Amino acid sequence: MIQTPDIERPPRSLIENLSQIGSATASAELNRLGIRDAQLRGPVAWTEGKAVVGPALTLQFMPLREDRYSQDEYDDPEKQLHRHVLYHTQPGDIVVVDARGDMASGVFGEMMLTYFKGKGGLGVVIDGCIRDYPKAKGLDLGLWLRGVTPNYHTQTGIFPFAVNVPIACGNTLVMPGDIIVADDDGVVVVPVSMAKDLANRANEHVEWEDFSRMKLAQGGDLRTYYPLSAEAQAEYETWRNEQEE
Repeated sequence: MIQTPDIERPPRSLIENLSQIGSATASAELNRLGIRDAQLRGPVAWTEGKAVVGPALTLQFMPLREDRYSQDEYDDPEKQLHRHVLYHTQPGDIVVVDARGDMASGVFGEMMLTYFKGKGGLGVVIDGCIRDYPKAKGLDLGLWLRGVTPNYHTQTGIFPFAVNVPIACGNTLVMPGDIIVADDDGVVVVPVSMAKDLANRANEHVEWEDFSRMKLAQGGDLRTYYPLSAEAQAEYETWRNEQEE
């Protein structure tokens, strides 16, 4: 019987604190905290308007070699590790897949994604493809993909090799349990050890951007209000205090 490890999930409070900041703010503030480039480059949003934040379940694919993997799509399903990563799903999880940028292998199809959704999964980030997209897009999951294909997962050149191990998705390191922030701008990975500092900085960032956005919409000077100048800082502080009353 195949055994695969589960992940250590971060406290729910960390997820909630990051839930409103967006990938652009997360990326910029992580850069200021020392992570120069946290973007998972390659997967893009295929479910417009969907935004998710949650811990990463990871799945690693390798180049197919027949002595290591020769099963047909439905032969001995329990040897197919792309199923096992989904078995670990808890509500709020996100599956992140290193599929090597392969454009000819559908990592998951409608049935697997339906199971994932039923267990409370939020979305999948795949450096590769899914299949059954016309039906999968109706599942209310977030889908960040390189593309879609009619092929099943091991039909051509890759096979699932390991579950909940460090992976390179879009040439970016993702550790099992890292926090994923994904929306229409893209996907960012947040190390759990930095999540609290990121949330504090990012929520402050969101607040002053709300003020700046309001002032710019009213015709305010870009040089004064974005970013906040010293001249505008006192005005912002007064506005923020008024919001808290």
